[in-house]
Amino acid sequence: MGSGTKKKESPWAMGDYVPKDIDTEAFKWCINNNIKVVPKGTTTAGVWHILIILNGKINTSPSTYTKKDIWIKCYEYYRYYYEKYKPK
Repeated sequence: MGSGTKKKESPWAMGDYVPKDIDTEAFKWCINNNIKVVPKGTTTAGVWHILIILNGKINTSPSTYTKKDIWIKCYEYYRYYYEKYKPK
């Protein structure tokens, strides 16, 4: 029987996502090729933008994301750049 208290989740919690093999491959390739995709908190708890850093140039996503979809979207961006720029 539990203590009756639950650990309260932080409003800044970012959720969980288990990357697929292609996600991991794309992530590694992008990092090795100076492409970074990172979540950036907004002034509202639990809401993020995504920063895309491509060869030192920083772009911010126009959309915001919640903990349910922040990691999914980050890996979507990694896969996008992997497919776009990897050698054929």
